[in-house]
Parts: sequence; structure tokens; C-alpha cells
Amino acid sequence: MTIIGSPGEEIEWMSAAELGRRIRQREFSAIEVLEATIERIEQRNASLNAFVYKGYDDARKAAAAADEALRSGREVGPLHGVPVAMKDLFDFKPGWPATFGGVRALANLVLDFHCLFAERMEHAGAVLVGKTNSPIMGLRGTCDNYLFGPSRNPFDTTCNTGGSSGGSAAAVADGLVSLAEGTDGGGSIRIPAAWCGVYGYKASFGRVPFTARPNALAGTTPFIFEGTLTRTVEDAALALDVLAGRDTRDPFSLLDKPNFAKAPRRSIKGWRIAYSPDFDVFPIEEAVASTVRSALPSFQEAGASVEQVRVGIKRSQRELSDVWTRLIMPLNISGIEGLKESGIDLLKDHPDDLPPEYRRWLEVGYGMSVMDVWEDQIARTEVYDAIESVLAEHDLLVTPTLACMPVKNAEDGNTVGPREINGVEVDPLIGWCLTYFANFSGHPAASIPAGQHDGLPVGLQIIGRLGADEDVLAASAAFERVKPWQEMYRTCAQRAL
Repeated sequence: MTIIGSPGEEIEWMSAAELGRRIRQREFSAIEVLEATIERIEQRNASLNAFVYKGYDDARKAAAAADEALRSGREVGPLHGVPVAMKDLFDFKPGWPATFGGVRALANLVLDFHCLFAERMEHAGAVLVGKTNSPIMGLRGTCDNYLFGPSRNPFDTTCNTGGSSGGSAAAVADGLVSLAEGTDGGGSIRIPAAWCGVYGYKASFGRVPFTARPNALAGTTPFIFEGTLTRTVEDAALALDVLAGRDTRDPFSLLDKPNFAKAPRRSIKGWRIAYSPDFDVFPIEEAVASTVRSALPSFQEAGASVEQVRVGIKRSQRELSDVWTRLIMPLNISGIEGLKESGIDLLKDHPDDLPPEYRRWLEVGYGMSVMDVWEDQIARTEVYDAIESVLAEHDLLVTPTLACMPVKNAEDGNTVGPREINGVEVDPLIGWCLTYFANFSGHPAASIPAGQHDGLPVGLQIIGRLGADEDVLAASAAFERVKPWQEMYRTCAQRAL
């Protein structure tokens, strides 16, 4: 079933904001929209491997409840009745499987509690339709695993989507859903947004609560975020209105809650934007560098000035990518140990379910000392100070999102990124991602489609001052108005299945 709005306007390419408006106005029922979404997923997901769990029965109950709420006259939110995808990593809904990124031994694991994304989206009336693919324990910038295999890029299905929120990015770019969950500990929202040509938004630290237990401080080293992947800036702003706000389970969650839906309408006239072509230290493929350079005049056309800067990063990208991986190891080890306490000893009984790169970093993590962590936090602080020094003189900092174009998918369930760019060694897990610096620092950041090279998307990263989510959204929307990217999804829509 395909629902047609105005001539030529199909439901799969409507924004979440437009779908929500039409559902509220009773032009479509939530059930009709859901059934059209399910039909689209069934037709196209096999070629993408974006969804790895389909929660259709629960979704139909939720859509029926959404329609009943409208019939009864209850007040509803902007995403009421809109189908939304969640991610299969550290993301939970009662009764749904949680494979932690395609770990074979966890194929049938079910955890009966909500993550914050699912909790707040359902409270706002959105309809969760299924879970999307991610890599094992999220520890890489690509999306592949031994249980489900790789997610495939809708612009070229021989290529990877990027990760870890790769299935979500593919689902949004291909019109399966208009909004999907991403989580971001080193770029896992922005990386797949760049390779799949969608808008990936990571808020300021504390803006969206992090409610993990048993450690309420687990999302601080590095900063870890829940966010979204969408095709429009407006949809990301509406979703942030749903997700943001104080939660007593998170001691760092911010008390203030601006109206983010208004931010995309703000002007950026007179703003000063700093541009770093490489964050001082990353080798960048020319295809990426030239596409990002060509996109910068769009900010000037919107009324801002753009100035190339040096950020002041002192250590090499190779050293800093190792710092990031070591810092995130305690969180990973806690997951391994938590599963062990519940009777699933992955390292002892299922070591081959974990990629060798992941097992190596676990070994490093188990051997770290307190002073190792202390020294890594010093390196992290240096990055924070460098970004802050730029933002003291500028409203925003923009960079390429990634250093390379999408890589080809492997056939063994273990796709990784490049090991070398422009003759310079990089870590294949995350060393080609200019994203993890904002996880060191906590600044709000987005990846926006800058353009295409040989038919594949290239992302541009926008970083704002701490707490200034509205600025990042405003600049993103200004760019979108000057250089709209919706037309490029025609490539996805017309690809052979």
C-alpha cells in the first residue's frame, strides 16, 4: 500500500514532521502509515540489511493506540503515530531481542526494560517498528557483525553504511522510516550519516539524559549520547524536543530545555564559522576534501563568514584514536562482565563471536592501570581545550565528518575501515573518523550532507559551543535551505532491488 499525498509525494519520502502533521489532521491514520512502512521494509530491507528485528505486532498495537488517542481528543506531540526505528546495540525495549550488535551467543537474549530513546519516543506517541543493525559492541566506525552481516549502503549496496548506527542510517536514506535512533560514543551517529547522506545529530553532553545502570556516570568517559538520524534538520529538532529534558537518573542531565523546533528557522547572518580541513592531524582523501571545500560557500550565502583555522591539536591522530579506544574500554568490559554475571561468558565460551580487534582491545582494557586512564584523560583535555579556543572566537567549527569515502563490505562479517590514507597509517576501527574529538569534549555536533563524489555521499561536520544545540541546528538548516540534499535520495529510490 502506497499512500499518496500531493501529486508525486509518496509517504516514504515524507519527513517525520509532515507525517505527524497529517496524522494529527486525520488525513492518514497511524495504522495506514504503519502498514505502508511495513510494506516498504518488506520490499527493500533484504537488499540493505538495515532492520535486524521487526516488531510489527507491537507496532500495530501502538499505532492503534495512537489512532484511539486522536479519536478521544487527547493532546498529542509532533511525532505522534510516526513510525520510528531503534538501534540494536545498548538499546532496549521490553520483549525485544538485544544482541549487542550481532553477537551470535546473544541472538535470543531479551531484556525487559526501556532505553531512554524507546521510553521517551513511546511516551510521545511515536511507533517503534523494529531494531536496526550495528557492529558487535559498537566498537568500530563500520557496520558489520557475525550474526547478521553488514548493513549495505543504499547509494551503492557493495559499500558499507558506516557505523555503529549503520542500519538506522540506511533505513532513513532508503525511505524505510523518516527517523531512526543513533547512539554516539565516538561518532556512531555522524559516521553513518556521512556515508549514507542523511542528517545525524549528537546533542551537547547532558542535553539528552544517559540513564544506564548500574553506573550512572558510565556515559562520561568518553561522552556517550543518544540521538537521531533523519533526512531533514527539522525532524532532528523535533526529535530533540522529545528526547531532551531533565531525568533524575542522570546527574548530568541539563535542567534547561529550549524549544528546539524553533531553531531551524533562525538566521546565521553575521556568524563567524571556523573551518578546519583536517583537525590539524588527519590525512583526508581528496574526494572528501574537495567536496567539503565546495560546500563552504553555502554558509557564506546564508550570511555567515568562513575562516580557515588551525585548531591546536598537538598529538597525532594515531595516538588519539588509541586514547579514545582505551577510554571506552571500561564501559565495554562492564558489559562483558555483566553478561558473565547473568550466565553468558563470552570470552570463555564464545570467543569467536567477538572480532579479533575487539578481543585485543579488551585485553588492553583489562590490563590498564589507574594512571593509564589518568594520562588518557589529560590527552582528552588537550583536545577539549583546543576546540574551546576556536569556539571562543567563532560561533561554530566545521570539518569533514570522515577522512575517506565509503569502504566495500567484507564477506566475513568483519568489515573495517582503511588502514592507510594518503600514505599515513590510521586505525581501521575509528582512526579515519574526525568525529570522536567531540566525544572527548562533549560539544554538540552534526553531520550534514555536503555533496557527492562519484555518486556517494560526503559529510560535513558542524560543531557548536557547549549547550548551544540551537546554533548547530540553525546553521544546519541554513545550509539545507541554500544547498538542499533531498534530490539525491532519488538514487536510493531508483536502485534495482
